[in-house]
Amino acid sequence: MRKRHDDLFGGIANFQALHAAFRCAIKGKRRAPGAAAFAAHLETNLLRLERELRARTWRPGRYTEVHINDPKPRLVSAAPFRDRVVHHALHAVIGPIFERGFIDHSYANRIGKGTHRGKSSATFPA
Repeated sequence: MRKRHDDLFGGIANFQALHAAFRCAIKGKRRAPGAAAFAAHLETNLLRLERELRARTWRPGRYTEVHINDPKPRLVSAAPFRDRVVHHALHAVIGPIFERGFIDHSYANRIGKGTHRGKSSATFPA
């Protein structure tokens, strides 16, 4: 029987969770214009996000699309920084719930796993 998880939204839409999510989202991006602008008015931006989430008026912003050619041509889409804060807050709450349901040999996008570990643990027929 599946376990029921109550008040997940409360763990996302509060100042402390959004502040922790900001700290994760800003790693390696302090000089990015969107991140710097958000950080310059951090408290105001976090309180606004919290208010919008609680009022259910938050809407994701427009993604920035960039064409790159390394190692092959592809289109990369980037969310606005304030949306990345919400993404991190959401992941902090629901990530552990999903993690418990994954099999041990699933490596993509998981903490402590990844493509290098998945490749080294793979068994291929000779």
